[in-house]
Amino acid sequence: MSKFAIGLDNGGTVIKAAIFDLQGKEIVVASRQTPVFTPHPSYTERDMEELWLNNCACVREALEQSGVNPADVIGLAVCGHGKGLYPWGKDGKPAYRGIVSTDNRAWKYPEKWYADGTFEKLYPQLCQQLMPCQQVSVLAWMKDHERAVYDNIDYVFSVKDYIRFRLTGEARSEATDISGSGLMDIKNVRFDKEMLNTFGIGEVHDKIPPLCYSHEMAGSITEEAAKLTGLLTGTPVAGGMFDIDACAIALDISSPESMCTIAGTWSINEFIAEKPVIDGSVAMNSLYAIPGYYLIEECSATSAGNLEWYLETCMENEILPDGKQLYQHVSDMVASVSPDDCEVYFLPFLYSSNAHPLGKGSFVGLTTYHGKAHMLRSIYEGVAYSHKTHIDRLLSARKPPAAIRMAGGVVNSPLWVQMFADILGFPIETVKVRELGALGCAMAAAVAAGVYQDYREAAKHMVHIHSSVSPQEQEMKIYRRKYEKYMAVSKALDTIWPLFTV
Repeated sequence: MSKFAIGLDNGGTVIKAAIFDLQGKEIVVASRQTPVFTPHPSYTERDMEELWLNNCACVREALEQSGVNPADVIGLAVCGHGKGLYPWGKDGKPAYRGIVSTDNRAWKYPEKWYADGTFEKLYPQLCQQLMPCQQVSVLAWMKDHERAVYDNIDYVFSVKDYIRFRLTGEARSEATDISGSGLMDIKNVRFDKEMLNTFGIGEVHDKIPPLCYSHEMAGSITEEAAKLTGLLTGTPVAGGMFDIDACAIALDISSPESMCTIAGTWSINEFIAEKPVIDGSVAMNSLYAIPGYYLIEECSATSAGNLEWYLETCMENEILPDGKQLYQHVSDMVASVSPDDCEVYFLPFLYSSNAHPLGKGSFVGLTTYHGKAHMLRSIYEGVAYSHKTHIDRLLSARKPPAAIRMAGGVVNSPLWVQMFADILGFPIETVKVRELGALGCAMAAAVAAGVYQDYREAAKHMVHIHSSVSPQEQEMKIYRRKYEKYMAVSKALDTIWPLFTV
């Protein structure tokens, strides 16, 4: 009799529940979109109760569409976007709207901590740079601006820890997420109240749930959650993980020789190592899903989400050629312009910047000659250039990989994948699965259930490489020249961003 695992993926806007068999075959995917509110510039929020109910609806729909017997589900795990804040109140309700990882309201706090020496003092424990969207920054902002909310917080959650809490009734801080929050002494794998006191938020120490790991059993489906999801009461729930770890697990990043890039809303670029890289050459170190390893990460919200904005804003009423879907039409438009015929440069900083903290999305070089095709090509290229800035930093701390494994929405466009290979200068490998984060969660559920001993064994059965694309020498030369211009544009604009309000 076949058995199945469920991966529940909470991205920045879309929730997906995917059912997999134990050979990694994707059976069905159900999705829901939770509206993102922007009550003020640089704020991005979601209703936490609506988010929870949409997660339940996705699981129920996946079970109904697949016809899978809930008794044959060995377990479930949740992944989600990192950073942000999903606070649970002492009154047994969400304490605030969920704050998404693209939120930039707390930008002044990292600036202050860098300027006053706080960061330098705590870096040996943090092992990572500070960001406005991290829990440490958002909580400091909340203490100053929403004190009643701050005082009412019972548990500090990431999005996936919040959803798992609602599924099981048990509060846990899973290691991959909490170690990227700025709240943890990563070097010593502990929560240090003195460190939090230095940030001015010592009260938070008692609001952080106990630590668990991604592959560990972290509770089971409650009777209430069973009614909402269609799962059986008592179905095991694993710890789950930060979505970038889930994607890395599903890409079989299980040795330091490997490297991957994830191109979704966020540009995520990473490898694993037995020790954190703390010489300042890379931005982020966190605990990896495989015990004994750190995830060495360079990231920013500067990836394919910029394309989605352009399509929604500038191509909402686009008339499509007969038989063409929008994304194929867009790909054809990009292909209609050669790389050396497009001197338009796009900074993919609509949500945040990896250059200047106040950087904004920008088209530079537009003339009356240019049209939508040039703008679309510049977005494709700008996203890849942004990834390259991160990958170049990672490569300063390690040997070049034989290839880079890639996930995220970009992999649905063969043209964009080829562009990444040409701009990064490495072969790009993709994995044959649509919902990579959900697959990583399913692998966690399978390990937690004892089906596989660890993630490496799970990968032998559940991970399947789809294709490999090699860089093209002529295009590499063109893009090297253009990348220099992209960087020059970015650096020049750094001088004017402080004149802009947030």
